[in-house]
Amino acid sequence: MTLRLDDNGTALSIAKGDLEILRYVYRPDNDQFESPRPYFEPLRDLAGHQVSLYRPHDHVWHKGIALSLPNAGPENFWGGRTFRRGLGYVDEQNDGSMVHQEFTELDANADGVKAVERLDWITQGGRHFFSERRAFAVTVLTDDTWVLSFSTAFTNDTDDTVVMGSPTTEGRENAGYGGLFWRGPRSFTEGRVYTADGEGGDELMGVRGDWLAFRGAHDSVDAASTLVFTDHPENPGAPVKWFVRSTPFAAVCPAPFFDTELPMAPGDTVTLRHAVAICNGDTGVEGAAKTAALAAAELGRLG
Repeated sequence: MTLRLDDNGTALSIAKGDLEILRYVYRPDNDQFESPRPYFEPLRDLAGHQVSLYRPHDHVWHKGIALSLPNAGPENFWGGRTFRRGLGYVDEQNDGSMVHQEFTELDANADGVKAVERLDWITQGGRHFFSERRAFAVTVLTDDTWVLSFSTAFTNDTDDTVVMGSPTTEGRENAGYGGLFWRGPRSFTEGRVYTADGEGGDELMGVRGDWLAFRGAHDSVDAASTLVFTDHPENPGAPVKWFVRSTPFAAVCPAPFFDTELPMAPGDTVTLRHAVAICNGDTGVEGAAKTAALAAAELGRLG
């Protein structure tokens, strides 16, 4: 079935039949402290169950799935306070924005939906920092699985070397978040994490691998969903270290700068490519591995 694509001037809505499976908000209205940037929210599996969370009270800058980077040299494109070595979290008034400029491609056909977007990264002080080319595609694999493919290429437009890092590179252990970050529903707390080596929970923080999956349960409906995240072998630091939590909340992020800084000289570009499969039910480890391979193959749609 061809997916339906609607654009209201601030967000793209993608639906399968009458079910909206994804909304991409490209002109957010969030406060500067939350680093306004495009995000995918809500996301639903093909049974209609929501698998994402927006502006949780504990971290209001978490929004479904979003490209979020907390330590971009002196700037923060994550939201909230910035972690600095020896100081902890400090409000530096440095929460930048990722600003939509235009869609250079926007198409829905029998194969799915594809969008290509141009963005500028602007610091809280109003300085142009990075330029970005972003692309994503949405395809339905089976009656119970669909895939979001995502790629970004962001370029250092400043005259300075910008060191990409994380709170861990600043000295906070096991806080290497930064990248394509997902926040799960409250009911997914204490969910299970699947990797190629088996399953577990919070002890898998920082594990390396080509893919990682998270299975969570829904309230009221006696149902579960599994999200399968993939890295790309050409991404920085591949196979990536995964930032993953099942408590006190559900979160997954393939984190290319988890514990290793990456200096970006003026004019340098960093490219990241990921796929996320949203599956009805509990795939288990074996099913997650098979889905990861299928999802990774979908990245070819982005060119």
